Amino acid sequence: MKLTIAFGLGAVILAAPLAAQMPSRTGQDDAPAVPAAAEAKANDVSPSKGALKAIVELQTAVNAKDVANIPAKVAAAQAVAKSKEDHYLIAVFQRQAALNARDNVALAAAIDGIVASGLVDSPKIAALYLDLGIQQFNAKQFAPAAASFQHATTISPNDPQALELLAEAKSAAGSKAEAVGLFNRAIQARLAAGQKPADEVFRAAVQSAYDAKSPTAVDLSRQWIAAYPTADSWRNGIAIYRNLTQPDVQSTLELMRLMQATGALHGASDYLLFATAAADQSNLNETKAIVDQGIAAKVIDPTGPLFRDVIEGLKAKKIATEADLVEAMKSSPAPALQIRIGDRYYGMGKFAEAANVYKTALGKPGVDKDTANLHLGMALARMGDKAGATAAFNAVGGTRAEIAKYWLLYVQTHA
Repeated sequence: MKLTIAFGLGAVILAAPLAAQMPSRTGQDDAPAVPAAAEAKANDVSPSKGALKAIVELQTAVNAKDVANIPAKVAAAQAVAKSKEDHYLIAVFQRQAALNARDNVALAAAIDGIVASGLVDSPKIAALYLDLGIQQFNAKQFAPAAASFQHATTISPNDPQALELLAEAKSAAGSKAEAVGLFNRAIQARLAAGQKPADEVFRAAVQSAYDAKSPTAVDLSRQWIAAYPTADSWRNGIAIYRNLTQPDVQSTLELMRLMQATGALHGASDYLLFATAAADQSNLNETKAIVDQGIAAKVIDPTGPLFRDVIEGLKAKKIATEADLVEAMKSSPAPALQIRIGDRYYGMGKFAEAANVYKTALGKPGVDKDTANLHLGMALARMGDKAGATAAFNAVGGTRAEIAKYWLLYVQTHA
């Protein structure tokens, strides 16, 4: 099973099913073996004298994969079985036959028989149901798999592996909202045990939350980025936020700058969104810089139709120089215009100059402090001023606070 999620940025999350990644307890694909726990127990258990011959014949038929005669051997053994040990051994060999035949209905019945014997302790029972659930999941029997994993979590409610598998099965069965809660439990169980949840767990949790249109998708995406700050997690995390919140052009530009900083820009569509957002804010310096970056990375074809209008627009307009920006600041423009001037410096990669302009704007009455602090933090972060950037981002409130949280992750993981 492959999980996919498509976003406006063209991002895709790919996650193999967790069940397929679990340590195999079933031996070779063509001849699954009894789990080590059950096999060891079978070797320690002795049948009654009256049932010994029939159980040995059953074992021989199962080991030989004598499918035609196994049902008769099972019936014969059950007819003479007297003790719980007899019933346990019959169920163990039934389980082996079911694994060989890939018959999950018979496998479930055999496991129920093993459990009913009373000879298996709770941890081994949980392991048997986990194995059953994995078989069912890989056969795309998601509802039965969820039921089997639920058995395991009932026995071991804080077992992260069981919770992860149950969440994955619930998600595959279509119960996305329920899966989100289970993934959260699994993540917390891992952390409580001093373990780092796997990247695939975060991916699947974010996938389920996004599919369920749950607001927790944003928080989960940030947890994923914090644990695994890769270009992939950044790109998908930002895409999730954009798709769920539909930010305005200015916020989009702030997020695209973060993608640039984290190396998360991927294809031509990312570069086009970045360039057009900058152009819409009249920041032609940044528009040109991102187009040049894309051409250098061989992501943008300057002769192709996708960027033709953007490139022609750059040729037709005057792009501000540093000298122009210095002159503009001499006239003591309004705070909003000063932030725009700081943005031009930022687009040029002149982060120190940009930070100074933002600080000047913050000292003016009527300034939009949330925007000024957010942009100041961005410039300081790109300069590597971790303390200054953190203070600026923490000062951001209102609707821009969520974007500031993503930039704080950048400070914590990169700057």
